[in-house]
Amino acid sequence: MTKFGYAATVLILAAVSAGLLVKYLVFTPTDVFDPPRIVSIHKGESMNTAARKLALAGVVRSQIAFVVYAKMTGGAKRVKPGDYAFKGSETIPDILRHLVNGDFMVVTITIPEGMTVHQIGARLEQAGLVCESDFDDAARSGRIVAALGLGPLGAEGFLFPATYRFSPLADRDHILSAMLSRFFEVLTPSVEQRLFDLNLTAREMVTMASIIEKEAHAPDERPLIASVFYNRLKLGMPLQSDPTAQYNLQGESQHAAIAVRETSAFNTYEIAGLPPGPIANPGLPSIRAALYPAHTDYLYFVARDDGTHIFSRTFAEHERAIAELKRMNADRRESKAQASQPNGS
Repeated sequence: MTKFGYAATVLILAAVSAGLLVKYLVFTPTDVFDPPRIVSIHKGESMNTAARKLALAGVVRSQIAFVVYAKMTGGAKRVKPGDYAFKGSETIPDILRHLVNGDFMVVTITIPEGMTVHQIGARLEQAGLVCESDFDDAARSGRIVAALGLGPLGAEGFLFPATYRFSPLADRDHILSAMLSRFFEVLTPSVEQRLFDLNLTAREMVTMASIIEKEAHAPDERPLIASVFYNRLKLGMPLQSDPTAQYNLQGESQHAAIAVRETSAFNTYEIAGLPPGPIANPGLPSIRAALYPAHTDYLYFVARDDGTHIFSRTFAEHERAIAELKRMNADRRESKAQASQPNGS
């Protein structure tokens, strides 16, 4: 064999070996993992750092092969941060596709309008995210609450109701920060100007919005309910809102008939003006109603069975509305009783 032939043979063998190595490192699935192996990719991390984590976890066979493949295919710049669970039996293209698609572990949880901190903590615990009492502590007096100057009443009212997607590895501070961040996105310069025009602090506005949230059942009535409470404040009248009497910092709820007789810093049957803080976490419609109440001279409202209200300007009108509702309810009960009687009785 000539020197040229020998060199060509070596090159061919080297190319074949390299091809086999690439096939093994890049395109041969790994073993199955039980339990799955979790790798956290953080925002701003380099591809080399992400690849090293994957290699150390055994998710890919070669850090270098993963980096080269990711850069050659353009995926290196499209990796999404998150906590990923890998079950194994996948190739490097499979792993990169997960990272580019953002197939990270996620728990989706919806926080409805009107929940208290305590109720949110209970829902987070049910979802398997955090311990209810730990979340309560962080939301009442944790370091984030202290840094934002929300003490001593904590984050009540400032946790924005929305649907959130959290990693099952998220801790209480991460969850609390996400909810607080969504709320403070609402405080745009125009909202801050509106607060200035109304001579309200953010806490006072959220307190008003939380009462509206708990009182309103028909969406279009929120500005009307807001107008009643603002009108009462101007006249120095107590707000006399049942939900404020039912609220306490421990997250417990009492029946209104009992609560209104108990002394509390939040009981607007006992105190003048707004409570010291929010009684729930209001949604955007109630916040808007607190910022832009209807222009009325209503001072009273009473609820119908369907959740809507009759609004009145004077106490005499209010009493007539209550009497009319009682008469209608009595008539309805009598009609039901008659309908339940056997025929001919």
